[in-house]
Amino acid sequence: MSQFDAKSPRHCAKQGFHIRKRHKKLLYTLCTILLSVISIIFIIYFIMRPSKPEFSLKQVDINQLNLSSSPQLVNSSIELTLLSKNPNQRVGIYYDELHVYASYKNQQITVPTSLPPFYQGHGDDNLLTASLVGTGLPVAPSFGYEVKRDQTVGKLVLYLKANGHLRWKIVSWVSGKYRFNVNCVAVLPFGPSIPSGPISTKQGTQCSTTV
Repeated sequence: MSQFDAKSPRHCAKQGFHIRKRHKKLLYTLCTILLSVISIIFIIYFIMRPSKPEFSLKQVDINQLNLSSSPQLVNSSIELTLLSKNPNQRVGIYYDELHVYASYKNQQITVPTSLPPFYQGHGDDNLLTASLVGTGLPVAPSFGYEVKRDQTVGKLVLYLKANGHLRWKIVSWVSGKYRFNVNCVAVLPFGPSIPSGPISTKQGTQCSTTV
């Protein structure tokens, strides 16, 4: 006669209870691990969240700003000094790329000048100098009129712009690349001696930075 095991309903109910209990323990463990990981990520983010670098304009010298006609082309030569500051006390900054150029009346008057890559430590300041040059750059027909009008007013507003890529360094970890943009405004005295120049300003102005 064949034999088989027959389990009572009470035994099956007890076994089902143990299975459900194991599933609940596994689910509880997984939820605990997930919450722990999320908490660690938020703690690191809020403690180590880097502040964007700060830039200020220290000096601008316009050595040349000449306009030729038919077609309208501009020749320019500008010396620029920027102060770069890392406001973070726990985060370093790698500047992998940095390009600087000048614009006037929303028209670019120099070609982008590349500065060498550098590393900026916690709370460090760096002076950056650049020679900006534009040779035969095309400008709008209204450019000459704008220059003469500002010459009459006695004030020239020049925009100095920088852009590039940076990386954050936290202890030994280094982030991926982030693009950043810097916008500075220089207000220079402008009179009949310009565009033969030179004119300069040492009035420090804070620049706006986006990352």
